[in-house]
Amino acid sequence: MKKLLQNFKNIWKVEELRQRILLTLLLVLVYRVGSFIILPGVNYDALVASNAKGDANALESLLSLFSGGGFTNASVMALGIMPYISASIIMQLLGMAVPAVQKMQMEGESGRKKINNYTRILTIVICGLQAPSYLTLWVGNKGALPLDVNTFWWIQSTLTMIAGSMFAVWLGERITDKGIGNGISLLITVGIISRLPQAFFAEIGFSSNNLIKIVLEIVAFMVIVLCTILIVQGVRKIPINTAKRIAGSRATAQGARSYLPIKVNASGVMPIIFAQAIMTIPVMIFASTAAQGGNFIQRTMGDVYGIPYNVLLAILIILFTYFYTAIMINPRKIADDLKRGGSFIPGVRPGEETAEYIDDLVSRITFPGSLFLALIAIIPAIAHVAGITSGFEQFFGGTSLLIMVGVVLDTLQQIESYLLNRHMDGLMEGSRVRGRRTPEEIMGY
Repeated sequence: MKKLLQNFKNIWKVEELRQRILLTLLLVLVYRVGSFIILPGVNYDALVASNAKGDANALESLLSLFSGGGFTNASVMALGIMPYISASIIMQLLGMAVPAVQKMQMEGESGRKKINNYTRILTIVICGLQAPSYLTLWVGNKGALPLDVNTFWWIQSTLTMIAGSMFAVWLGERITDKGIGNGISLLITVGIISRLPQAFFAEIGFSSNNLIKIVLEIVAFMVIVLCTILIVQGVRKIPINTAKRIAGSRATAQGARSYLPIKVNASGVMPIIFAQAIMTIPVMIFASTAAQGGNFIQRTMGDVYGIPYNVLLAILIILFTYFYTAIMINPRKIADDLKRGGSFIPGVRPGEETAEYIDDLVSRITFPGSLFLALIAIIPAIAHVAGITSGFEQFFGGTSLLIMVGVVLDTLQQIESYLLNRHMDGLMEGSRVRGRRTPEEIMGY
């Protein structure tokens, strides 16, 4: 305990780190305040009364979780930064099919700035499409629209929601540049964590007469978090040898051995997001039949705790894991980079054989990673069957848990780097989570 307190004192002693942490906390506070500012004219009492019924579907619960309650509150930041994430995904997919986007990706810093500008423009377009739909299909269905709603109100509210989303994106970028951690991911994490205390105390109140159940739930939660950390941090290190270079009578580069890390879960949380988005499409298409009890597809896809829904969700996650890993890792490009750098994998010929070797290795280690993601995604349904309340069960797995673990680890690594660079003891001394990473580890992150 004394060592931990000393580490926190070391953080406060580093002026740059202290300023970055304080700025991050301030910007996060601004974001949280914005998620409680209600859109002008919205009948908040009707909104609260409707939300109290607890009839939100899976998509609404997910969006509300990511926005920290802004979606449920019909706030100026109701859309949060999800439109920006959607735009970023679209730009990544375009990088596979559009040569112009591929060219920008290879232009370094200037290309990255161009892609960021196009991503922001696409975010505005997505917000412009989502805002009227949100006001009509969600706020309108809740009976919270103003009594004297007119064209001016629709335009005003749409522009306000677009501005709110872009302001959230700006906050995230400022955190990334001037604060600590990845700003966009950090805002999502803060929105998720903000729901944790309320869900936990609701679970305690629900199971107050069964102390053993509460203890078992906490232990199970800690075990799941531990396993998630192991998978998120897990890498397969491919040994790399670098040939010795000689120019004249001098050696310009000594032969050395390093490692090329391939992450077990290279796709991150994206397969779960893709799969859940696909699973909500049938529910939205057949939503008109819900009042009459719904047809078979609507009833099956709308039951997020049912066996058919979770089996199909797991299959989609496994498929999307392979798809997104293929986007993130290009074995041929890696093989070409190694060949140009005079590096090679022991026992494997440079060039085509190296690309095939890396591709085969990635395929093999992606399989357990995809199974883990599928298991993580269906754990909330298992927790629900075990009798855990609907609010607390979301933290046992799914997108929220992966985002929390990944962002917390990344933020701790950045803090660790600041401390180690000033020859201070790190927060995670003696652990396997290190702040000081090798160039090969940074490439594989």
